[in-house]
Amino acid sequence: MFHKNRMEAHYSRTAAKKKFAPTAGGRERDYPNDEDDPDILVPAIPENTPHIPYRPLQRSDEEVLQRSREYYELMAKRRTVRSFSTEPIPQEVLNNIVRTAGTSPSGAHTEPWTFIVVQDQETKTAIRSIVEEEEDLNYTKRMSRQWVTDLKPFATTATKPYLSDAPALILVFRQTHSWREDGRKRMHYYSEISVAIAAGILLAAIQYCGLVALTSTPLNCNSRLRDLLSRPVNERLELLLPVGRPHSDATVPDITRKPLEEIMIKV
Repeated sequence: MFHKNRMEAHYSRTAAKKKFAPTAGGRERDYPNDEDDPDILVPAIPENTPHIPYRPLQRSDEEVLQRSREYYELMAKRRTVRSFSTEPIPQEVLNNIVRTAGTSPSGAHTEPWTFIVVQDQETKTAIRSIVEEEEDLNYTKRMSRQWVTDLKPFATTATKPYLSDAPALILVFRQTHSWREDGRKRMHYYSEISVAIAAGILLAAIQYCGLVALTSTPLNCNSRLRDLLSRPVNERLELLLPVGRPHSDATVPDITRKPLEEIMIKV
């Protein structure tokens, strides 16, 4: 009760202030200014967290070079696929690729992600229904004509059969914040870039184990899919990944990637 009263008093004192303080550039910060009350300032992880020696496996320059080449060659074969085999994926494989994504760095080690793995056919069908309904509106009313034109070479439309064909869907939700055990709000710093990095690691893990995925960002579907999957309001859908093996008839556009000299600047 004492703590509750202190919290109520604190928020009463700050009620007249802006909830989010602006930065020097005028943009609002994604965390409240609680620095005037030391009782509120508790680290996200224990302040006395021990630091332990870090001794990764040492490799020679030759080994590092060879591994860099091999990994590049593997990842260069990664492609977005829109036609999936319905062949199931072993559960342990899905567990491991999500575990791998969970190794991603995050602001203040807040780990602001939730990965929802959907294999139930009825739920996949419901997700497809929601996405296709919203995408029909996106293509006809919400997206610019140029946007729709830019998508034509990829043969993508409002119809999304892969959402029910793929053996698994991984929905990546970003936690804007969470809650401490004592009821205080736990802020998640740089949550957008943290989840983006985790998504990149997830895609790399999918490619490494021999599966394929489609990087999908369903526009205007966040609240409906969040409700369907019973996710809390502090979570926002950032990415929807159908995952599986490519269909035997799958094709991809014959495109190239920018050469190194166009994406790398040496200083």
